[in-house]
Amino acid sequence: MGSQLNPYISFDGNARQAMEFYQEVFGGKLELGTAADFGSPDAPGGDKVMHARLDTPYGYTLMAWDVPEGVPHQPGNNVAVYLGGDDEGSELRGHFEKLAAGGTVTMPLERQPWGDEAGSLVDRFGISWMVNITQRQTT
Repeated sequence: MGSQLNPYISFDGNARQAMEFYQEVFGGKLELGTAADFGSPDAPGGDKVMHARLDTPYGYTLMAWDVPEGVPHQPGNNVAVYLGGDDEGSELRGHFEKLAAGGTVTMPLERQPWGDEAGSLVDRFGISWMVNITQRQTT
């Protein structure tokens, strides 16, 4: 296996809920390990997620964790998770709709000047998502 580049999202105690939500959106296999799983079961914050990985049937891999006590956590808007491709089976449109539930659509999913459909949103966990659906060029 070669190198990979995957989003790894930090949460402040709700990584389990977020990753379970993303599993509902994308399907796939979710692996979750808590701090207690990786160390002492009596450790403070033992129920926090130390590592989570969601591998989807679409080939997406999303990872997350809960930051430990004392580590500053400040959700920001400088990073977005990008989903792109063609959408023959309407999977990307469906993902956009599901991710928007309980969140805020910042740009509706619609045709853009470059010819593709694109939209953006912030999901209910404060994570920014960008979706671009490539339109086939007909000549």
